[in-house]
Amino acid sequence: MTTTTADQTGKPTVLFVCVHNAGRSQMAAGYLQHLAGDRIEVLSAGSQPADQVNPAAVAAMAEEGIDIAAAQPKILTTEAVQESDVVITMGCGDECPFFPGKRYEDWVLEDPAGQGLEAVRPIRDEIRGRVEELIASLT
Repeated sequence: MTTTTADQTGKPTVLFVCVHNAGRSQMAAGYLQHLAGDRIEVLSAGSQPADQVNPAAVAAMAEEGIDIAAAQPKILTTEAVQESDVVITMGCGDECPFFPGKRYEDWVLEDPAGQGLEAVRPIRDEIRGRVEELIASLT
């Protein structure tokens, strides 16, 4: 049996995964860090990471008082999945490695790539609601 981060620190680890790690997963990670503080370890990654976080996602989160401007898209690694207790995918399909005993959720969300702030706000708001439900289920 593998030891999870929660076993070692008492805190669950959540990994958010989307294709580019530039929009949805970064907004979700920003909300989880902001709302849960240090109660939950937060990771995010992408199967094909972009060069930078989506500027519209950065702007949408800034409206909520959450700064994700310094976040850097990261490549999804097997190690990140292994050390996570919950893996939340957002449109990466079968590219995410699967390990038995982990909690997986697939959040079907519109992709904010190439969209303006007006279109990103409702995606951001849906992510916030899902993150709030996630926190309630983990704490």
